[in-house]
Amino acid sequence: MIRLIIADDHPIVRDGLRGAFTGEDDIEVVAEAANGAEALSMTAAYRPDLVLMDLRMPVVDGVSAIRKLAETAPGVRVLVLTTFDSEADVLPAVEAGATGYLLKDAPTAELLRAVRTAATGESVLSPSVAGKLMGQVRRPAQGTLTKRELEVLKLVAGGASNKAAAAKLFISEASIKTHLLHIYAKLEVRDRAGAVGEAYRRKLLG
Repeated sequence: MIRLIIADDHPIVRDGLRGAFTGEDDIEVVAEAANGAEALSMTAAYRPDLVLMDLRMPVVDGVSAIRKLAETAPGVRVLVLTTFDSEADVLPAVEAGATGYLLKDAPTAELLRAVRTAATGESVLSPSVAGKLMGQVRRPAQGTLTKRELEVLKLVAGGASNKAAAAKLFISEASIKTHLLHIYAKLEVRDRAGAVGEAYRRKLLG
């Protein structure tokens, strides 16, 4: 069972999201938050597996809440669900430790898939978000992975979880997530399996 908190400052959005999860046997909405501060307090109280986080909220914004959760509840995943996909929104959220980034115009089936994927700790992002991350990759280096990204990818290909890869490389789990998102962007894929498959196709993995 995936225990989920919905954090969004619009009641009608929260109602719609709760409705999307109704009838899903493996997803339970345990609480709703109207701002980042409530998301933090409710996470402490309910210990969910995943927080579905809007970015632009009063009191405490989404990015600040994500950053704080990475410190206080590192085992809780955060899936950003927002209408904004500019680089100014995407990059801070990813760097703060978000596991995934989805847009509110995503079909319900994609939302459900993203929740289930993010709850396992695997990064997931909307196609347009992947494009924004690709825009951050210098044009001559597009498709070229750094030494560290290759190290991460080899561990992932070997079946390592984000936590195990982080321990092996002596870096944080949030850093692993960021490396994975950069890998996805460079290889033009959307998930871990796609990255491994594309890496083998390009003969990046021996």
